[in-house]
Amino acid sequence: MAKKQGKVGTVAVIAHQRKSLGGGLDELRRLLADEGVGELLWYEVPKSKKAPKKARKAVKEGADLVIVWGGDGMVQRCVDALAGSGTRVGIIPAGTANMFAKNLGIPEDLPEAVRIAFHGEDRKLDLGRVNGEHFAVMAGVGFDAEMIKDADRGLKDRMGRAAYFWTGLRHVRGELVTMKIKVDGTPWFEGEASCVLFGNVGTITGGIEAFDDARPDDGWLEVGVTTASGPIQWARTLGRMSVSRSDSSPFVRMTRARKVTVKLGRAMSYELDGGAKGTVTRLKAEVVPGGLILRAPRPAPSDERPAPSGERAGTGREPEVTRA
Repeated sequence: MAKKQGKVGTVAVIAHQRKSLGGGLDELRRLLADEGVGELLWYEVPKSKKAPKKARKAVKEGADLVIVWGGDGMVQRCVDALAGSGTRVGIIPAGTANMFAKNLGIPEDLPEAVRIAFHGEDRKLDLGRVNGEHFAVMAGVGFDAEMIKDADRGLKDRMGRAAYFWTGLRHVRGELVTMKIKVDGTPWFEGEASCVLFGNVGTITGGIEAFDDARPDDGWLEVGVTTASGPIQWARTLGRMSVSRSDSSPFVRMTRARKVTVKLGRAMSYELDGGAKGTVTRLKAEVVPGGLILRAPRPAPSDERPAPSGERAGTGREPEVTRA
């Protein structure tokens, strides 16, 4: 639920030095000065993995608002460090995909993103957590993680968003792996699959509309498992996603959960918010309700509409759990 913004005192900027938007960090400094920022904490990092230390330092120094400059990987690292702190977060989407910002209506426009960070609404949003680390957009194991891992090897810098399409083509022939998945303690899927995804928002890496009913403030994680294998089945699956609901594909099963455990038949790569995290044989995923306070655009009156008919979060009913 959105809340009226409070007065911002100390502002911290955590910026990825290799990311750019508009007039760059020099323009950001000018825009902050125009907002009348008194105490400014400024941290630049050469890579996103160095951001969490700066985020924790910003909280310790009393930052009322932390502005994150970078892409989804940078946002994920900072969100993981700031989760549960109560510190407001503003996003300047200066990365390749910027899926979290897109889902929340924060544009790739520097002056407008800064305006939202200072004059938007405070939204209390859920986060996901996988094996102890928070994410804001999505997490996955299998096909998508292998695709993202390859795209991270310099391709994103050279090709931008097209890197995901290119590496995806290389992995559509990947083998299926035996998986056992429990949803809120109940067996939900057992069999061979190519990918498991957890979603906090609807549109995920690569711009795919994967989770049709996802909302980042409903207290649930969306869960999807894909059994597609080979170019033809993947083409059918992605094609169905583009014209209809994701769960209408015969190669996709979806539900909602608060806690999920996944046991894999062999070690597989996993990812958080489009960043490769290594290999695992087990995953534990859970929702963290209200884990983040984000400055987001104020909705137009027409945007204030009821939740979609039949949405489980609105009714308070538990998600349906079926056996494979």
